[in-house]
Amino acid sequence: MRKLALALAATAAIAATGSCDYVSPIRPIFGYENNDQSCSDGIDNDVDGRIDCQDIDCFFDSGECGQDVPDLPDGRRENTLPRCTDQVDNDLNGQYDCGDPGCRGILEVCCTNENLNETCNDGIDNDGNGFVDCGDFSCRNGLFVTVCSEDSALTCGDGKDNDNDGFTDCDDSGCALVPACAPEPPDPGPEGETIEQCSDGFDNNGNGFTDCNDFDCSMSEVPEVAEFCAGLAEDTLAACSDGEDNDLNGFIDCEDFSCSMSTDQAVLDYCASLPSEETLAECSDGIDNDGNSFIDCADFSCSRSDDPAVVSYCEEILEITPEKCSDGIDNDGNGFTDCADFSCSQSEDPAVAGVCQESLGTTEEANSRCSDMIDNDGDGFVDCADWDCSWNPLVGVCDGPRVCEAL
Repeated sequence: MRKLALALAATAAIAATGSCDYVSPIRPIFGYENNDQSCSDGIDNDVDGRIDCQDIDCFFDSGECGQDVPDLPDGRRENTLPRCTDQVDNDLNGQYDCGDPGCRGILEVCCTNENLNETCNDGIDNDGNGFVDCGDFSCRNGLFVTVCSEDSALTCGDGKDNDNDGFTDCDDSGCALVPACAPEPPDPGPEGETIEQCSDGFDNNGNGFTDCNDFDCSMSEVPEVAEFCAGLAEDTLAACSDGEDNDLNGFIDCEDFSCSMSTDQAVLDYCASLPSEETLAECSDGIDNDGNSFIDCADFSCSRSDDPAVVSYCEEILEITPEKCSDGIDNDGNGFTDCADFSCSQSEDPAVAGVCQESLGTTEEANSRCSDMIDNDGDGFVDCADWDCSWNPLVGVCDGPRVCEAL
């Protein structure tokens, strides 16, 4: 019966991708098109005449294809351990088992081997998805992964771009507060005599004001210093629309009060004309209206709006409550369901986080929850059979092979 189901699934996939008229390529296969990266790059990686999700290999092996899951009865959803290990496409979305997003969110299914410090720091693509260590989403967001943040003495001095943002060690802004990366402050002295003193980021004279925020600089008797500070102003139409933090105060253009609260009507008109994402219509249209890369309720201007109607709308669709983080539905439509969605698994609300983590709390609390014979997070796995109990460094009550360790 299982073989028949698989055959039917394959037949349906071939029909969906128009592969009945497939012609074998005359050239040798040059690569593989069977992971998320190669199935979403717009390239025919294996030179078989089919690109990305048109390729049957992608259809079955990549999570990038078939993301639009049909509205099926709960009994056919592919989001339980039995259905995620039966090699059958139970929900008929073109993906089965670890290829299905609903399964990859269940850590006990062991779909990924790249979610621990050891596997996220070994230079190997352990789960074969084309991404290595902290370049892998599962590492950067792993529950117990600490090597992918760049804000500690260890990660700010290991010569690696741990958070995969393009900056390494002390060149990364996340390392700014690490003592080894902090610039050596100058000896206390005057401020305002040179441009260097007024642009070094230090309060040289210890009066509580730094650089051009100090009258000793902005009103310096040294002409070139006063001119330098005057040139940093962000209060003209040109300076408020150039995309730069001209006055070096950390705020750019209309995000800076010197622009948004300007006395120049032309500047005010410009700031008012910029696209916004703050009305109910703008927060529910599926468009990134203000161009900040966050759409609708994923944008704080919507989810933290002063408009009760907008807040109410966002509360209805966001996946931020215990109920919505355990209903098997992708409530916010971001492609991740329940605890596979970081708005659930990494929630600051203990009630929500508790739905996704059996070993939640202090060392004492975690060990208690992982040995009480209760499925505290309601995921179907009890105590040490739960992935996070067996791998949480705080838990010491789980002996023997850990979940997925023997695989």
